[in-house]
Amino acid sequence: MTFTIKTSFLFFFLSIVLIQPLFAAAKPSTAALVDIAGKQRMLSQKIAKSYFFYGQGIRPEKTNKQMLDSLTLFNKNHEILKANIKNSDIHDMLLYIELSKDELPAIIKAPYSKKNGTLMLDYSETLLEASNDIVKRLEASSGTKKEKIINLSGRQRMLTQRIAKYYIAYQAGFKDKNLVKHLKDAMKEFETAHKLLGEYKKNTPEINEELNKVARLWNVVNKFFSKVEKGGLPVIVLSTTDKMMASMNRVTEMYVSLLNK
Repeated sequence: MTFTIKTSFLFFFLSIVLIQPLFAAAKPSTAALVDIAGKQRMLSQKIAKSYFFYGQGIRPEKTNKQMLDSLTLFNKNHEILKANIKNSDIHDMLLYIELSKDELPAIIKAPYSKKNGTLMLDYSETLLEASNDIVKRLEASSGTKKEKIINLSGRQRMLTQRIAKYYIAYQAGFKDKNLVKHLKDAMKEFETAHKLLGEYKKNTPEINEELNKVARLWNVVNKFFSKVEKGGLPVIVLSTTDKMMASMNRVTEMYVSLLNK
């Protein structure tokens, strides 16, 4: 009996020793890191978008949960990037992101106000710019061109949330011409990139199916953005852009799997 227990313990101990190096070696690929950093771009916009929808009392339970969940995921992804990227310039940018993102909980917890809305817009731009810089650095450091399609597809996720953010911020009273210009620039960028994705020769039938779904949704909702000054139908904007973002997330993940083969 004693021998059996000792033998079982020995096998258990050896299995842990042998398995540990395997876990240590299982680091995300560059393509996966580009995807994660790309999600940070999207989350920077989604947090702000949700903040304005929630502040305007539009689907408050859903938008509050979306805002809090997005911040939690942003923090989780941030730790993954810190743990798996050794480049000192990227680490400096991650530190800058950390200083900015740590200001968000106080804004979220405080009652909605236009002053806090201004801060949220500013932080969303800062986090986007810094996260986009990390994506570019990762892409450049890879030495290959395969991450470009992941960057392009991942950026579409961000643009769905950026467009919705500007739309609802306008309805919340941020009616300056610069905001409208940013909205329309994001729309043009989205349409151009979607065309390029549709022409990518390595697309699988599953990828094309998701891209076609996004195109159909875009045809429904883009007129609301073009006529942002008229306002109205915020629930449709919220629902449709979230569906587009989910489809583009699936497309990006499929590109990561395709290029890791």
